[in-house]
Amino acid sequence: MARPRITLKLATSLDGKIALANGESEWITGEAAREAGRKLRGRHDAIAVGSNTARLDNPQLTTRMAGYSDPARIVFDSGALLSPKSNLAQTANDVPVLLFCAKGAENYASEIKALGVSVLPIASGSSGLDIAQAMEILHRQNIKTLLVEGGGKLAAGFVKAGFVDDIYWFRAPVILGGDGRSGIADLSLETLIDVKPYIRQSVTEIGVDILEIYTKAPT
Repeated sequence: MARPRITLKLATSLDGKIALANGESEWITGEAAREAGRKLRGRHDAIAVGSNTARLDNPQLTTRMAGYSDPARIVFDSGALLSPKSNLAQTANDVPVLLFCAKGAENYASEIKALGVSVLPIASGSSGLDIAQAMEILHRQNIKTLLVEGGGKLAAGFVKAGFVDDIYWFRAPVILGGDGRSGIADLSLETLIDVKPYIRQSVTEIGVDILEIYTKAPT
């Protein structure tokens, strides 16, 4: 299928957590890693987050750096529940926001549509929205590169679909423990034969943190 090249960006503790059990996440990685992450946004046509990240973090998903263009913002939100007061909705006329939702949910999204959010209903099932259909739509809109930035459920969906081509993993020198929120949610693997390998391309110190870059191994 035709789709963008997809990079998964993770910013976690040493044990792969993106937040405490109560959701607190600011900040796990240091300022240098966060700046590198904003530059990474500027090298992609679009950036994607899930509904929980959009709701809990209320992100802007912009670069906020001179010389770097802002990517289109993509939200996977089955119920089209993005708040009209959110940073994404409030800036949709400045930088495009596309929201994928389940069919029928678009009928309840009049407020965010009025603010400029493009609401796109797609197929869905027990495992969530149809990521493959969403990727085909983005490809038709000439989005060639997509950065998946959070949260854990959305990351798992892309991994399970086999769509993650590259991984940029920022890892902070802290441990949050088993009750923390994982950077990648459950994959429901039953055998190691189903595990898809990646090849590490580099390991770089970014301030106090480490950046590991991986690409998908050839099949």
